[in-house]
Amino acid sequence: MFKTFRGKIAFSGVTVLSIGVALLIFTFASAYSFLSGGLQILSTQDLAQTFGDSLAPLIATTIRVMYLGVMGWIGSLVTIRGVTIIANTPKPETAEIQETQEPKRKTQLQQPQLKVKNGKEAKPEMKPSQPELLVIPLEEMEQQQTAKPQSK
Repeated sequence: MFKTFRGKIAFSGVTVLSIGVALLIFTFASAYSFLSGGLQILSTQDLAQTFGDSLAPLIATTIRVMYLGVMGWIGSLVTIRGVTIIANTPKPETAEIQETQEPKRKTQLQQPQLKVKNGKEAKPEMKPSQPELLVIPLEEMEQQQTAKPQSK
């Protein structure tokens, strides 16, 4: 079905992304249907009875809102994973082939230039194209610093 590993990765990324988007759409459709329903406001003379009668629907509504929140959170996580998979797919192989076929620039030292003085050749001068770097390991640097106070 898939000719390359890149195709498999891209297909799995698109699949995960579409599942995440489907979960988000379902969550928003559920929230819309839940919120578009009619709300009933109870009004009576007895406050304790009104509080008791409204507590059960309030708990049910709270559970539904938490359910919708968890569904939206999971849907967004799945969508983010799908986007991450798609974004991190390797480049197509054709681009890699073209890069390897292009001539690579090499940093080379310039050819030594010989100076002629009175018919005799002088020492060649080497001019590097890049500055030379001196790397001192940390252990040697510590040894040098500890050796200095002892010599005084």
